[in-house]
Amino acid sequence: MTIEQLSKAAADNLWVNIQPEISMGVLALLLLVLEIFLPKKKALIPTISIVAQLGLLIGLLANFTPAYLGTTSFSGLLYHSSDGQYLRAFFLTCSILVSMLGVVALAKQKMPKIEFFHIVLVVSAAMMLLAQAANFILLFVALETVTVGFYILVSYTRTNPLTLEAGLKYLVMGALSSGLLLFGIVMLYGVAGNPALIGSSSNPMAYQAIRTFLAANPDNFLASIGIVFVLAGVAFKIGAVPFQIWIPDVYQGAPTPVTAFLAVASKAAGFAVLISLVYVFSPYEKLVTTVLSFMAGATILFGNLAALTQHNVKRLIGLSGVSHAGYLLLGVVAVLTVPQAVGSIYFYLFAYLLASFAVFGVMTHVAGPNDAEQDLDHYADFAKKRPYLAGVLAIGLGSLAGIPPLAGFMGKLMIFIAAFKAGLYPLLAIAIVGVVISIYYYFGWIKAAFFSTWRPPVPSGEVEAAGPAPTPVSLPMGVALGLLATGSVVFGIYQGPLAAWFLQR
Repeated sequence: MTIEQLSKAAADNLWVNIQPEISMGVLALLLLVLEIFLPKKKALIPTISIVAQLGLLIGLLANFTPAYLGTTSFSGLLYHSSDGQYLRAFFLTCSILVSMLGVVALAKQKMPKIEFFHIVLVVSAAMMLLAQAANFILLFVALETVTVGFYILVSYTRTNPLTLEAGLKYLVMGALSSGLLLFGIVMLYGVAGNPALIGSSSNPMAYQAIRTFLAANPDNFLASIGIVFVLAGVAFKIGAVPFQIWIPDVYQGAPTPVTAFLAVASKAAGFAVLISLVYVFSPYEKLVTTVLSFMAGATILFGNLAALTQHNVKRLIGLSGVSHAGYLLLGVVAVLTVPQAVGSIYFYLFAYLLASFAVFGVMTHVAGPNDAEQDLDHYADFAKKRPYLAGVLAIGLGSLAGIPPLAGFMGKLMIFIAAFKAGLYPLLAIAIVGVVISIYYYFGWIKAAFFSTWRPPVPSGEVEAAGPAPTPVSLPMGVALGLLATGSVVFGIYQGPLAAWFLQR
């Protein structure tokens, strides 16, 4: 490169545009430094992390529409949009909530603690960059940063055999998905950079360059193969059929805060990527629609049917998360015909965040030292013993089931309306059947918590096995859980300007 080219590239490196991500990275390093200099006050470090992240979130929301929106930076690697700003706030909120759950969960473990919060910060910052990616290079690097961080987090409680099993399975499946994704990217890079083909580009890793090439070559076989492999790689990340096999074991074995992180933030990151790729691959609309429609229908049915027989609540919530990926895929398919469906997807993710973290917050308090073993039996007479947590649990599960007047119902309704406008009637019918099926297992959990059920008598001479004693709820966690439950109710009844913003995307 010439001096002029290097100077131009350097001038485009607008570091101020990624100030939140840089701040997250600096904060992550600061936690490790504080661990060295405050050896007797390590308990304060997670609080420092959470408070600092709250400050970053407030600053981000206060400057939600900066002047650089609608522009690119770092030589086109990043595209700054209002959707990207929303996802930044989304992932930062997830990071705060996971850190709060981590304080509760790690108190029950004899494990290093500060490193957990450090990795959560790094993974969250990578997700925030991923949401703004406009180039396959940044997409792959950011996605692998997220994945490597989850390799560590999933197997964090290394003294638990189920956790180690979950970590190994996630490592193997994550490596396979990365291989598929990278192979698809290489295929697209090869054809889009071929000067012998119409529409080839000197920068074939940029989203816009790939889209231009696909529009000029609507029937390229190698490009079609590349698209399928890229979609398959992303399908692993969101847990869509036929790449969902890792979900139950990993969700059960991972520490509960990490399960929450996977269920909400990782899934949202996958859909942020998928929405961008649907735009890039839109010239091959028929192929993309066929692949995603199959995934959506199969994912909804598999997730709901498989969850029916689950007694371990972590496996149940994992398989129900598979079904939610199916509903979101329904919205992604609708985006090809109804662009406004993007707003429906974002509102669904917002409602899913509120409900899921409410449920995971309760699970974190109910779990014992071995939180991989969390059964429905542990919630027997839960409403009598812990009425506040039981109320939060009921609202969270009701929202996940799509029961009015909760936010989860409005999220599903928006997705279904978009699917109806797009003419996806068979998929819409499958989704409605899935919602009906899900009511059974969600309300089975609520029934276990609120109603006394018959249990077989304990044989003479034996003692009935008691579940772990729930952890007392601290004031900050009580407030957070209350806000999550209240949010599910409020945004189910009144969406107001928030829904208007989403639907105008």
